[in-house]
Amino acid sequence: MEPRESWAALAAGGVAGVCVDLILFPLDTVKTRLQSPQGFRKAGGFHGIYAGVPSTAIGSFPNAAAFFITYENVKSMLHHGSTSYLTPATHMVAACLGEVVACLVRVPSEVVKQRAQVSPSSSTLRILSHTLYHEGIQGLYRGYKSTVLRECTSVHWCGNWIMLLRTVNEQIPFSLVQFPLWESLKAGSSNASGNVLAALGGIWRTQGLSGLFAGVVPRMAAISLGGFIFLGTYEKTRQLLL
Repeated sequence: MEPRESWAALAAGGVAGVCVDLILFPLDTVKTRLQSPQGFRKAGGFHGIYAGVPSTAIGSFPNAAAFFITYENVKSMLHHGSTSYLTPATHMVAACLGEVVACLVRVPSEVVKQRAQVSPSSSTLRILSHTLYHEGIQGLYRGYKSTVLRECTSVHWCGNWIMLLRTVNEQIPFSLVQFPLWESLKAGSSNASGNVLAALGGIWRTQGLSGLFAGVVPRMAAISLGGFIFLGTYEKTRQLLL
């Protein structure tokens, strides 16, 4: 992969990430508050719908850029000498590695953002400082495993066009697992240690099936619209830069 193509992928990915995250941020806030253990109204309802947006604005560009620069480079390396029938597998491997790298940026941003969304009276900086003081760096990576698992199991690739087909049964439960992992007590609970299965079991026991699928409507709306905005912006920006 030529340096020009790498820079184009990095810039286009960053621009696409910022566009989709800022445009669809209100839907994400509604989804997060519907999934909050304290309930939609107590979490803020429709008040302060852009709470936590600074975290998203700062993290969107490096997050999307990290994904696409990794994806394009890994895809380029694996394509050499590979047969045509292995192309889908090549794209899947490249995408999974891209998600692993991108989540190093995405998860801390998501932790701060989601905590701000259910505490609209607290500033993003205050939440970041509180998390670092009480939980350290590891506190910013609550839910990292579930996020990587969610992204890697819900991304499918078709040809050279990136098709993010995120189905309800893959996305919603894993999105909901992240919240109790991040919002659990600092010590003494299985959720605080990052146990995904324990978090799922706790949600099932307390809220049942409906709890696992809380926020399904705004999530599906964000995924549907996000695919058009994200991929369209990426391809258009990349074409302009090459």
